[in-house]
Amino acid sequence: MIRSQIKKDLDPQEMLRVIFDYAAKIANERVLENVLMLMADMGREMIVSDRCTVWLLDTSKNELWSKVAHGLDEIRIPKSAGLVGYAVTHDKAVFIDDAYTNEEYKNYLLNGALHTDQQTGYRTKALMVIPFRNSQGEIMGAYQAINKLTECQQFSDKDMEYLTLASSYAGKSLESALLTNEIEATQKEIIFRMGEIGESRSKETGNHVKRVAEYSYILARGLGMSKEESDLLKIASPMHDIGKVAIPDSVLNKPGKLTDEEFKIMQNHTVIGYNLLKNSNRHILKTAAIVAYEHHEKWNGRGYPRGIKGEDIHIYGRITAIADVFDALGSERVYKKAWELDRILQLLTEERGEHFDPHLIDVFFEQLPAILQAREHYADSTLEDSADVQ
Repeated sequence: MIRSQIKKDLDPQEMLRVIFDYAAKIANERVLENVLMLMADMGREMIVSDRCTVWLLDTSKNELWSKVAHGLDEIRIPKSAGLVGYAVTHDKAVFIDDAYTNEEYKNYLLNGALHTDQQTGYRTKALMVIPFRNSQGEIMGAYQAINKLTECQQFSDKDMEYLTLASSYAGKSLESALLTNEIEATQKEIIFRMGEIGESRSKETGNHVKRVAEYSYILARGLGMSKEESDLLKIASPMHDIGKVAIPDSVLNKPGKLTDEEFKIMQNHTVIGYNLLKNSNRHILKTAAIVAYEHHEKWNGRGYPRGIKGEDIHIYGRITAIADVFDALGSERVYKKAWELDRILQLLTEERGEHFDPHLIDVFFEQLPAILQAREHYADSTLEDSADVQ
């Protein structure tokens, strides 16, 4: 173990401050992975440990998983692996003064902490693992604390009491976060499927909405939007053509050029989509309403349905417009063959400041490698293409 600066245990006033500070942060956090990180940070500060991890049990895979740092992928281990696996499968809190001299849990330590030490050079000494439960009393994970940073370098009964308190709070908070996560995942799935329905009526593949979503996210991030807002646009953008559900097949799938009257009918899909979504109180659907309404507006004011221009067009509409046109031109449709990439890029350059926001076109070319990677990743399969042709 690389010794950090020696610290002191928290006094009662400091303990209350830590609990209240983290309780407020956790209550305002909606992202499950961030809740895990906050819980781990709270536990670490409460008992003055070097490391603290909150593990969640994934019963569908018989695994335990967690986040070790922001921005890194989750880590997963078998349900029975290491000391955490022992604590969860045996429903038992574990308290160890020195991992290298402990005989009772030797096999679990060799399979867990000591094995990790060999790989990283870290020195594990004191360890605590405490399972926690949901409101039905079922074990849903465990707190794991490693290495006490006070002079004695050992956890106390009081530390066990504090971490047990944190574990009890973690179980209830994480249960709520998991429920919120499940609800939001369901909402996203419904929105995506609705977007696919709109596209399937014009014989588009489901991958079109996936690509538009990815391109929209990449452009939003390249523009400097927060990850949260970029994610919101990514979720909402598949709904851009939902209004097509009400356009007659004779117009939607006409292989030749539309008449003026038919084009007016087609244009109406933006208004239909907007009216379907605009009255929702859900942030995602309100964003989708904007995208559906404005993704055919043009920077020069010659788009539809309202003919607004420049920055009067919502940024969500301006981003989705580029994402949609880029993918539509590169895809085969009933009325045209797919364009070559160079031809598409030439058109985007020519329409900079005309059809498209000029700054966003600059961002598009800056992000082109990422966009092309997403395009390749979500390319239509031969089977899908054949189905579209039929």
